[in-house]
Amino acid sequence: MAAKKNPLNLNPLQLKTLTLFQALAEFEEIARPAGDGEVEVLEMPFTAHGNHFHLGPWLVYAQDATGLRNPAPWAVLERKGLIRGNFPISVVLTRAGLEYETGMRRQILQGSDH
Repeated sequence: MAAKKNPLNLNPLQLKTLTLFQALAEFEEIARPAGDGEVEVLEMPFTAHGNHFHLGPWLVYAQDATGLRNPAPWAVLERKGLIRGNFPISVVLTRAGLEYETGMRRQILQGSDH
């Protein structure tokens, strides 16, 4: 039997937020190992260009990043064991959070043209 997609039944906002946390965890400039396979993200991005911001090689639309400044998805992700948050300053992604397949990466991390 194939693994169930979205086994924790995260809603779209929670999936998008976790996807962005996972992407942020890839940048050594703002993330560091936190032990036991966890990664701490020390900075959250700001929407510097109105409707979007740049995240490394990607462009992220503000509408896909509302969970970064919203305590509700942080609380759910923490309750489900995917993160430990220090809202809105930093977040530790647990191993489960880093490995969770959101299925949203290609949808919200767009190629940047500037």
